[in-house]
Amino acid sequence: MSQDTGRGTVTPEEAARVAALGPFFAFEVHPKGSAAPEPWRVLSDLFEPGSGAFAERVAAVRAFLAAGGGRAPEEIEERVAASVTHLGLVSRLLSPVLGCAAALGRIPSLDPERVRWQAELGGTFPLSLPEDAFGSGGDVPLSAVVDGVLRPLEAVALPMSVSPHILRGNAASALNGAARAATHSSSPHADRVRAVASELLGDPYLADAFSDEDGTFRRRSCCLIYRAAPGGAGGLCGDCVLAGDAGA
Repeated sequence: MSQDTGRGTVTPEEAARVAALGPFFAFEVHPKGSAAPEPWRVLSDLFEPGSGAFAERVAAVRAFLAAGGGRAPEEIEERVAASVTHLGLVSRLLSPVLGCAAALGRIPSLDPERVRWQAELGGTFPLSLPEDAFGSGGDVPLSAVVDGVLRPLEAVALPMSVSPHILRGNAASALNGAARAATHSSSPHADRVRAVASELLGDPYLADAFSDEDGTFRRRSCCLIYRAAPGGAGGLCGDCVLAGDAGA
């Protein structure tokens, strides 16, 4: 992925260009070196089990899923809430990376100590990147998000009995979902998002997470959200392995 390495600062105008792809791609920009005022939190909180941030979000998602089905939170399996939480976080964090690569030709560094988020429920929770997120040195490889985002989120979700197979399926689904979402925008960079997503889907980390042999994307796992409905009889996502002919 070619980048403009001569200028590392992301401007509000550039952020707006990326946001034109859709709400999941949008992000704010904050001054480098500045402190994170409330209600902003640093991304690294989510990656550290001791901070309780991921567990707190899982609990909030669990309560939300329970309310939607008229159930008590304890009736929702923790692993279901953890998988849904993971999918939402991955979708929100990967989309701006794809958007920047497609619209700006540059890939931001998602330094967890400097990227900020707000713990609002919903996939489009506020996200902010430091103004020097593109750096001033060499290119940031697109695959850096695997070690910088995907593996840390997998590690924090694993103790909640969510398998790596499901978590990597979530990541693949998030990438494909971002590409599909971009096609509904009026941005001239929408097609490029799909190309960037396809590049990242080719990373070995995601090699067994999906199939597209017939030209139709299908993850090889289920995010488990159907189990949040009473009797486990909820609907399936369009790309779910259980919705196709691939079997359970």
